[in-house]
Amino acid sequence: MTTHDLTSHDLTSRVEAVLAATPNQLFVEGRWQQAVSGASFTVENPATGDVIATVASAGRADAAAAMDAASAVQETWARTSSRSRADILRRGFDLVQERAEDLALLMTLEMGKPLAQSRGEVNYGGEFLRWFSEEAVRDSGRYADTPEGNLRMLVTRKPVGPCLLITPWNFPLAMATRKVAPAIAAGCTMILKPAGLTPLTALYFTQLMTEAGLPAGVLNVLPTDSPAEISEPLLADSRLRKISFTGSTPVGKHLMRQATENVLRTSMELGGNGPLLVFEDADLDKAVDGAMAAKMRNMGEACTAANRLLVHDSVAEEFIARLAQKMSALSVGSGLDETSEVGPLIDDKACASVEGLVAEAVERGATVVVGGHRIEGAGHFYAPTLLRDVPADARVMREEIFGPVAPVMTFSSEDEAVALANATEYGLASYVFTENISRGLRIGDRIDFGLMGLNVGVISNAAAPFGGVKQSGLGREGGAEGISEYTSTQYIGVESPWGPAV
Repeated sequence: MTTHDLTSHDLTSRVEAVLAATPNQLFVEGRWQQAVSGASFTVENPATGDVIATVASAGRADAAAAMDAASAVQETWARTSSRSRADILRRGFDLVQERAEDLALLMTLEMGKPLAQSRGEVNYGGEFLRWFSEEAVRDSGRYADTPEGNLRMLVTRKPVGPCLLITPWNFPLAMATRKVAPAIAAGCTMILKPAGLTPLTALYFTQLMTEAGLPAGVLNVLPTDSPAEISEPLLADSRLRKISFTGSTPVGKHLMRQATENVLRTSMELGGNGPLLVFEDADLDKAVDGAMAAKMRNMGEACTAANRLLVHDSVAEEFIARLAQKMSALSVGSGLDETSEVGPLIDDKACASVEGLVAEAVERGATVVVGGHRIEGAGHFYAPTLLRDVPADARVMREEIFGPVAPVMTFSSEDEAVALANATEYGLASYVFTENISRGLRIGDRIDFGLMGLNVGVISNAAAPFGGVKQSGLGREGGAEGISEYTSTQYIGVESPWGPAV
């Protein structure tokens, strides 16, 4: 049953039931437990500001206990057959599908996105469990003679060891499954630290993985409102062998510096400043729809969001007019309302940040076409906003917006478009709209981004490698590449069965 079918009273009862069924404690060594210190923090609904849960807040002692648990079972878990690990992932996938409505409702409650988008995240996030259940049994090495013929090479891939997985607040399920699934597939134990703003979905997901048969100690979960209390002691512990982090570039750099002390394997998915290029030969229907998807999904609170809309000057007026019509028609409201298309931003700080970016752009000569203001009342709502004539050096063109604001500037040639696109220290997602396939592929060669959508506005997929270049990070998640991030390569030289080489 979806919320379409529920009365207001029924929806309230459903919300209460889902929250009551969601764990609010730490998960260490297969047990739900309070923090050693007894500390806790609250989780709010960003659409109302109401507290919806109180969650145990892990500290240093809890981090030590989680590291002990993960280390103690690492060898046994690594020897567990790949088929057994795959079966656990597949059962986890099935359980996520069975509880899809509960997960979607929980995500909307703690993060704010409309229910339709939360359901989309359940589908997307679940696919990492299914994909890596299939990849787990295909993680092979090689066996061959050396060129000289004097040795046989036995090359295998082994689990790298205990991992620290740090996830952001904007995609509470998908960011957890994108890290947990390949770690399970590879045979690594884990300590998961979900974002303090949205820990509930990760805790619910953890419960599902225990139902799927994941052994005690393999996955340990430490919600906290003091992240350094977790990351600092764990990164200093020689038993930890990998960190995977999704979040801001400044925090990622700080964690990387800490990780150097023990030479940890690192996967960093950091900030973005994605360009969306619309050439003069673009199909404008595709371009506008793609811009709406790439900009407005998740209220713009996505590292893959189209941050800068770069449009050829010959089609700019028509593109802006069409985009303005679509953006002004969007319904803004609580994500629990099935008619809402744009939910709240995560908190008041996020609203203030977006306000500041828009105000500075206007001061520098940009024009507000649609929106441009905070929506008064309860919650943290900002109107979908379209800006035109935005100068290239405005902060809104240089910084990650993380809100429903689309700034437009124009270009007149392919070379200028490429130069504008590359004029950023970031290099995660990009989007190109042109009906000339040669141009599209040529632009792909010329722009410095790890991801590019060609005539599409959403490209994330569990089967595809996700990650950036430059200050958007390193490593890849998803795809065949995703499991490699959790393995190390070992070479064993074996005496040739034929004796000395001839």
